[in-house]
Amino acid sequence: MTMGKPHVSAHELVAGRYRLLEVFARETNRLWWYAEDVTAQQPRLVAQTALPDPAAEDTARRVTARVVRTSETMRLLRPGQVAAVVDAVAEAGTLWTVTEWIDGTPLGELLAQEGSFHPVRAARLGLELLDVLQAAHDEGITHGELSPGQVFVRDGGPVVVTGFGLAGATLVPRLTAPSYASPEQARDERIGPAADLWALGALLYTMVEGRPPFRDRGRPDATLKAVDRLPLRTPLRTGPLTQAVQGLLRKDPRERLTRKVVREALTRALAEETDADREPAPTPRLRGAYAGVRLAGPLRGRRVLAAGAALALVTAAVAALAATGALTGTDTAGAPPRATAAATPADRHTGGATRPTSAPAGTPSAPPSPALPAGYRRYSAPEGFSVALPDGWKRLATSRVSDLAYRVTFGRGGDSPTLAVTYSERVGPDPVAVWRDDVEPGLARLPGYHRVGTVRATTYQGHRAADLEWLAGSGDARTHTLGRGFLLGGTRGFSLRFTSPAAAWDDAANRLALTTFLDTFRTPRE
Repeated sequence: MTMGKPHVSAHELVAGRYRLLEVFARETNRLWWYAEDVTAQQPRLVAQTALPDPAAEDTARRVTARVVRTSETMRLLRPGQVAAVVDAVAEAGTLWTVTEWIDGTPLGELLAQEGSFHPVRAARLGLELLDVLQAAHDEGITHGELSPGQVFVRDGGPVVVTGFGLAGATLVPRLTAPSYASPEQARDERIGPAADLWALGALLYTMVEGRPPFRDRGRPDATLKAVDRLPLRTPLRTGPLTQAVQGLLRKDPRERLTRKVVREALTRALAEETDADREPAPTPRLRGAYAGVRLAGPLRGRRVLAAGAALALVTAAVAALAATGALTGTDTAGAPPRATAAATPADRHTGGATRPTSAPAGTPSAPPSPALPAGYRRYSAPEGFSVALPDGWKRLATSRVSDLAYRVTFGRGGDSPTLAVTYSERVGPDPVAVWRDDVEPGLARLPGYHRVGTVRATTYQGHRAADLEWLAGSGDARTHTLGRGFLLGGTRGFSLRFTSPAAAWDDAANRLALTTFLDTFRTPRE
């Protein structure tokens, strides 16, 4: 989802002191940013919320005061489980909520990495969330917007919840995560603790099923209508959590399970845990370098922070083209940059053909596959796409966001070239704008980043497309990337990205690989 307010770019200072670094989560009317407090030299998390327009000065003042007051109350009630809000500022119709750094991984990011959790693990996290909600409800506080974007999972302690006090502070619809809204919220009725219990049920469902109980339909009103009117998709993997999940997701708030019954059900699920059920604690991936900086002490200027930012932004381009912040990989700061797309400038390569799934009328069909060069074989992915790969190349990594987006990376491993194939059902309408406005601001923070030429609009196999070419790193670690993202129609799209050591970029083998990838790539067929 995109916000209705003016675009805010990375590195912009908010309130004269908070430098925005990168968006790590997107919701309706809200963005979450990694940020730096340049005054205190500390990393922060910043929520950017679009306020109702017009927002009078007294309204903005009440909203900021409520957020700070509610968050502080909850932090005192559940120390270590509720993030402290260190500042709240209303500027130009936007509420900026500044939160202390959390040494954990957003639940949405963790689910994007792992797909789903074992029911025992979900029960453990559910009990921790229930503790926070019970403390809030006993004080007459309703969270109102609990979602994977508001929950951080830590490897050394209980979950941390953010977002208290933000409910109702957004543009219409006054919800930032419609897929997790309760039916009464979908009807814009007054809400209470039962709405939070529904959200808890939706989170439990998502953790074990790998998808929310009601999918995001692209428009908030359509998603909310589905929440209110459609039956629950029968859970298939909930196991010992089935009673709790189905009882919490009852349409009538008066019929939902009480906190006591939910606690008993989750506790029973934990009692069934065996050694085989135990899962390793999550290791923050995008956030690891930031955590290392924090443990080492205050930030020492832009040079130190950039190291953390570089680690975080390796998935920025994928997130931008996938429009989820949510499609992530497993790259490290020392690996070749893993942004989106792989392709070649339009003036050098135009080959290949694709035909989108559910191809709209007028979309060109795929021509016969060209003859493969010696030493290449066609690889058909379980996801439905296919491409010719050189001998010795294999599938190195897969990242997935439910059934909305995925990325598959191919190569030989090590520092050898790679090809990344990304599909998303949340692609923006202008490929050039995605590269220019969403991707490149993050890429520019890579050490040694240098764009080659301009962002180029082009056509790829009859589809709107855009190319970006860049260098990054230094010395023997310097890499060269060519990217192309192309639209299939609606909000669906693919991207291909080829990355090679810069010194070997013009090698004949690499040029042949790049040309072959583009000539032989095929999208899934109906």
